[in-house]
Amino acid sequence: MQKLSREAALLIAKSKIKLIPWDVADHLRTPYEMALYLEATFEEFGHDGRAVLRALGGIARAQGMTSVARRSGLGRESLYKALSGEGNPSFDTVLRVMDALGLRLTALVKEPAPAPRTRTARKRPTRKRGT
Repeated sequence: MQKLSREAALLIAKSKIKLIPWDVADHLRTPYEMALYLEATFEEFGHDGRAVLRALGGIARAQGMTSVARRSGLGRESLYKALSGEGNPSFDTVLRVMDALGLRLTALVKEPAPAPRTRTARKRPTRKRGT
């Protein structure tokens, strides 16, 4: 969760606005929603590994961190740390967590590849014999 600057915190304290913490885990109910959330994270923050880990952490909390830890074979505490965005889990750990979440990592082509150029045989001019 991002911390507010001191100025923002003072402004909110002076106003009548009441902020409530928002957690994605409270809103992800179906495997389809979880997959869409992870897909959107990849599209929006694909090069930010921490954002992807935080998204996986939100999905894991939605399913129950204890049961995800059990299914992945990892300790619950280490799972919290790995998926906090501050941890640095191995790729094997990420794949085990995704499997435990019922998700699969797939690869797609970013842009359609250009069609391969084929060489066409050029017709050679024919020479007339005997001229």
